Amino acid sequence: MMARFLLGALDRRATPIALVLLVVAVLVPVAHLGLPASHPLHVPTYIVALVGKYLCYALLAVALNLVWGYCGILSLGHGAFFALGGYAMGMYLMRQIGSRGVYGNPTLPDFMVFLNWKSLPWYWHGFDQFWFAALMVLLVPGLLAFVFGWFAFRSRVTGVYLSIITQALTYALLLAFFRNDMGFGGNNGLTDFKDMLGFNIQSSTTRSALFAASAIALALGVLITSAIVRSKFGKVLIAVRDAESRTRFLGYRVEHVKLFAFVVSACMAGVAGALYVPQVGIINPSEFAPANSIEVVIWTAVGGRATLAGPIVGALLVNGMKTWFTGALPEAWLFVLGGLFVAVTLFLPRGIVGTLAHGWNALAERRRAAAAEGGRDPEPKPSDLEPAPAE
Repeated sequence: MMARFLLGALDRRATPIALVLLVVAVLVPVAHLGLPASHPLHVPTYIVALVGKYLCYALLAVALNLVWGYCGILSLGHGAFFALGGYAMGMYLMRQIGSRGVYGNPTLPDFMVFLNWKSLPWYWHGFDQFWFAALMVLLVPGLLAFVFGWFAFRSRVTGVYLSIITQALTYALLLAFFRNDMGFGGNNGLTDFKDMLGFNIQSSTTRSALFAASAIALALGVLITSAIVRSKFGKVLIAVRDAESRTRFLGYRVEHVKLFAFVVSACMAGVAGALYVPQVGIINPSEFAPANSIEVVIWTAVGGRATLAGPIVGALLVNGMKTWFTGALPEAWLFVLGGLFVAVTLFLPRGIVGTLAHGWNALAERRRAAAAEGGRDPEPKPSDLEPAPAE
C-alpha cells in the first residue's frame, strides 16, 4: 500500500528531485570513504557533516511547505516538532553511553547523576531500544500536533491568530525544557554521544551513513508531499488554502483536512530532528527557540512555497549563506537574512523556484499561442497536476 502510494507521486516534478537526492546519497559517501584525502574529488568529513545538517533542515522546510504552501497554515512552531524528534533520538543515544559516562553509572545519564536523581524517570524507559526511539520520533511530534490541531482547527482559529498560538506553543516548550527537573538535561541538553546501533558515532562510516539516511529521508519527504498533493485529498487541501469558507460550504470537514496535513507535517519534522541530532552531536532547549521556526518560514519563502523543490533550494541556499556570513561577517548576518526576506517578499513573491516555474510556464503559453495563430498544432500542455504557488 505504501509503495503504491509513493509510486503515485512519481511525476515530472517529483521524480527528478528524488533521483538527484538518491544519487547524492550514494556519491557523497563514496567520495568520502572511497577516495584518498589527496584526491581532488574527496569529500572531507566536515563537508559531510555540514551538508548532512543542511539536508535535515531541507526536510524540515518540506514539512512546513506541506501545511503552509499547500494548505495555507502558517505555522511558526515547527521548530518544536523538529526538537521533539531530536530529543527522542538524543534520549536513545544517551542510553547507549551506559557506564562509559563521566560518573560510570550504567543506567542514569551523567546529568541525572550530577543532579542526584536516584532512578531513571518512567518516560526514559524503552529508549535503550532503537525501534522504540524511532517510534517515539514519529509518535511524540505527531501526538502533540494532533492534540493541538484538534482544538485549534475545531475552534476555527486561522490566520495570524493560529501563527501566534503555534509560536506560543514552541516558546512554552522552550521554557519547560530549560528546567532541570524536567529530566532532559536542562540548559545543557543531551550530548557526549558515543554509539548508534553499535557503531561509533564519530567514525567516518557512521557519518556517511547518516548523510545517506538524511538524503533518502528528504527524497521520501518530497515523494510523500507529491503523493498527497496529487491525490484527490490534495485537491481538497488546496481548496482549503484558496477558499476555506467555500470548501466548508461544499460539505468538506475542513478541520479534518487541516489536521491530517498538520500531523503528517509534524512527523516529517520529527524525522528531520532525529537525523539532525547524531550529526551535530547535541540537542538542547535552544532548538525550541521561536526564531528557529521563523527561519524555517524564511527558507520556504525564499525557495518558493507550494513547490516541491523550493523548500530544499531555500534551506540549502540560506543556510549556506549563513555559514559563510557567520564566519566572514558575523555581525552582518541578521541584516542579510532580514534583507533577503524583504527582497523576496517584494520582488519574488513566489520564491526562486516558483518565479522560475511561472516564467517557464508563461513562455510555454506564448509559444502555444503563437503556434495556434500560425496554423500549426500547438505543443502539448505540460501536466497541471501540481498547483501553482499561492499568490
